[in-house]
Amino acid sequence: MIKTYTQHQKAETWLETYRGKRPVFACVLGFTETGLIPNISAAGATPEDRKYTAIADAEFLATGVNPNFPLPPLVAGASPVLISRAVIAAQELPLFIFDAGLAIAPTVPAIVLGGKPANCLSTGHALPIETVLQLFVQGLVWGEKLAQSGAYVILSECVVGGTTTALAVLTALGIDAKDKVNSSHSTCNHAQKWEVVQAGLQNLSPQATPFEIIAAVGDPMQIAVAGMAIAASRHAGVLLAGGTQMLAVYALTSAIANHQKLVWNPDAIVIGTTRWVAEDATAHTVDLALAVGDVPLLATQLSFANSKFPQLQAYEQGFVKEGVGAGGAAIASHLYQNWTQEQLLSAIESQL
Repeated sequence: MIKTYTQHQKAETWLETYRGKRPVFACVLGFTETGLIPNISAAGATPEDRKYTAIADAEFLATGVNPNFPLPPLVAGASPVLISRAVIAAQELPLFIFDAGLAIAPTVPAIVLGGKPANCLSTGHALPIETVLQLFVQGLVWGEKLAQSGAYVILSECVVGGTTTALAVLTALGIDAKDKVNSSHSTCNHAQKWEVVQAGLQNLSPQATPFEIIAAVGDPMQIAVAGMAIAASRHAGVLLAGGTQMLAVYALTSAIANHQKLVWNPDAIVIGTTRWVAEDATAHTVDLALAVGDVPLLATQLSFANSKFPQLQAYEQGFVKEGVGAGGAAIASHLYQNWTQEQLLSAIESQL
C-alpha cells in the first residue's frame, strides 16, 4: 500500500524505522490571494468559495462535521480532508491545527503563529520580511514540541493556490520546476501558473536569501513548515504530507538550513503523497523530486476505482488528487495499524 518513487533505500529505512509507531498530525493553514485568481485552483469552484476552503477543511479535520462552513463545492470530486479525517479519527492520532496566516479565523481551536495572509505572488511583495521571520521562529519552536508528541511528525497544509506559490519558490531557489508541478485541476494549468510566477519574480534579485524569496513570492505555510521540519528532524521522523507544495517546502528547508548554518537531519525527512500526485500524467512529480534533492518520495496506493461514490471516483479521473495531508494520513494508516485498501476505503466512505 506504500510505494517509493525516489531514493528507495533511504525510503525503506525510514519506513522500517517508523512501522507500527504512532505519529502526530499537524495541519498548517494559510492563505494567499494567489488562490483568488480565476481558474488558478479547483479547490473551490469559485474565487469566493476558495476564501473559505481552509476554514471548512480545518473544521471537518478537527470534528468530522461542518456546522459553520460547508466543505466548498469543487469543480469535481470531494475534499481530500475526508481521507485525513478518516485516519485521524479511527486511529486516534494526536492532531494540532495551526493558523499561519488566514484571512478568516478558524472555527475550531488552532494555534496562532502570528502570520498574515499573503498578497498575490504576482505583486512580488507577498509578505513582510518581519512576518516571514516571525513564522520561521514559531515553526522552530513548534517543531521541537511536535517531535515530543509522536514517533514521527506528519506536517500537512491547506493553502489554496499553494502549488502556484510552490512553483514560484522552487524557481527562485534555482530548481527547474516549470511544467512539472501538480494542480487540483484534472489537467494542470501550467501556462497560467508560469505567467503568474514570471510576474512575481521579475524584480527579485538572483542573490535573494530564502527568507527574501518567501517575502516576495511565497505563502505563510511554507516558511512555518520549513521551521517545523528543521526542528522536528533533530528529534523525530518527519513526513512532509503533500506533493508539489511539500517538495517546495523541502527545498526551502534545505536552503534555509544551509544559508543559516542550522543543525538539522535531512535523513529523518520523507515526502508522502498520493499516487494521483506521484503518477499525475499532466505533471512530472518524480522528476521534480529528483531535481529538489535526495529526499525520498513515497505515495499511498489508495484507489477509489471501486468506490460507490462518484465524488471519490473523480480522483481516478485526475481531479483533486491531494490536500490537507491526505496522502500522508493514508501512508500513516498503512504504517501504524497496517490498514488494507479495503479498510481505508471503508473509513473514508463512512466519513463521506
